[in-house]
Amino acid sequence: QVQLVESGGGLVQAGGSLRLSCAASGSIFSINFMGWYRQAPGKQREWVASITSGGTTNYADSVKGRFTISRDNAKKTVYLEMNSLKPEDTAVYYCNMGTIAISYWGQGTQVTVSS
Repeated sequence: QVQLVESGGGLVQAGGSLRLSCAASGSIFSINFMGWYRQAPGKQREWVASITSGGTTNYADSVKGRFTISRDNAKKTVYLEMNSLKPEDTAVYYCNMGTIAISYWGQGTQVTVSS
């Protein structure tokens, strides 16, 4: 059974930084997609950033230049470095990892940015 365990969320002041981690456990191999999504109160879940197994990254316009996604294939872990945080970044952040056959979701971690 595959599980994604997220960590690193919390409360931070505007302009601060947080680093989210998402580690996969269980029998998951050949991960070709790792990504982060977020859902703010009263809003639908939105895509934030993604990275392929080859290292190609993409970002939503709202976070480009402030967030950095990275991964450690050996540890089956994806990271999201969040800098210059804004109150509008407040949301529950979810990680996702996918193979050709199936994808998995983390439970979510709360990020709250105060002003």
